[in-house]
Amino acid sequence: MPTRSAHPRHRIRAARGGVARGDARPAPAARPAAGPPVAPALRTAAAYAWRLLVVGALVYAVFSVLGRFHEIGVALFLGLVGAALLRPLVDLLARRLPRPLAVTIALIGSIALALGVLALVGETVAGERTVLQHEFGAGIERIERWLEQPPFRLDPEALSDLQSRIGRFLSSHRSTLISTAISGAARLVEVLTTLALGLFCAVFFLHSGDRHWRWVCAQLPLSARDRVSVAGHAAWRTFTGYTHGIVLVAATNSVLVGLALYALGVPLAVPLALLEFFAAFVPLVGSPIALAVAAVVALATKGPVVAAVVMALIVVIGQIEGHVLHPLVLSWAVRLHPLVVAISVVAGAIAAGVIGAVVAVPLVSVVWSVRQALRTRNGRGPARPS
Repeated sequence: MPTRSAHPRHRIRAARGGVARGDARPAPAARPAAGPPVAPALRTAAAYAWRLLVVGALVYAVFSVLGRFHEIGVALFLGLVGAALLRPLVDLLARRLPRPLAVTIALIGSIALALGVLALVGETVAGERTVLQHEFGAGIERIERWLEQPPFRLDPEALSDLQSRIGRFLSSHRSTLISTAISGAARLVEVLTTLALGLFCAVFFLHSGDRHWRWVCAQLPLSARDRVSVAGHAAWRTFTGYTHGIVLVAATNSVLVGLALYALGVPLAVPLALLEFFAAFVPLVGSPIALAVAAVVALATKGPVVAAVVMALIVVIGQIEGHVLHPLVLSWAVRLHPLVVAISVVAGAIAAGVIGAVVAVPLVSVVWSVRQALRTRNGRGPARPS
């Protein structure tokens, strides 16, 4: 009679027990102790950090390439500005004329207008040259007497010594100044080349810019065409609105400055108004710098009282530009906080000088509008302010 242990189930249990109690198989290695737990906030910060590093490296590479070929980038920017300014006029003329003829008339008219303004400025300076020499000489003497009086009480010999030092410096560095002037002439050739390329780009942007954009979109994959098209239309709408708005702001500032300087009797009112027009393309910074130049001219020709009035004019026009013109003209095209505008201008100036300061704000505005347009397209909508 078979014993109980001979039953198959008991043999299986005995085998399992033997395996459990036996040392035929080595015990599994112990798992290493887990490291200290990482806080979720630190983990999230690390995930964002390496992504920001990648994006920063990409941005640095793009700006390095643009810096290497900055003339081409400036020419393309000027071409886009010209297309944004002249597109309404070209579209209006194209209703009655062939489009190539409309583009030609618009470009020739704008070039003639710019050359006419420059000729007016040159004739104004040439006509006032004799008077300016006399007024500047008398103004410098007046400033010297003013500095010799309280509260400054500067030594007259110190002022005369400063003039003699300036004369000696110019005479001793004459060769350096001549070489600088020659290099400036070479720089002028680069500027003229960039302007010619910008005009060439503007011609094609005005004539067939829409067809070029459709061709670019057609080269992309089907999954990306819609998004690129939405982003491109948003970018062009913002860039056009910013260009029209900043030109209107600059023209208003220059007219106000020109009328104020003419009423105060400050010479070179027209050139200083033109300087204000170009300086207004650098938001928040350009206008005060141009008016500071006007204040120096007023101090040298009309004395400290008129210069103080011009300094007060800096504050008044700054308030008009910041609280009236920008909210009314640029609010629909540029929705950026003034702090963002200021940081963009300074960062652009550090990266690329005057050109960077001019390009920074429209570039940031275009990037922001593209982001908002893509968010709206994806159905998320703009974020509500808290």
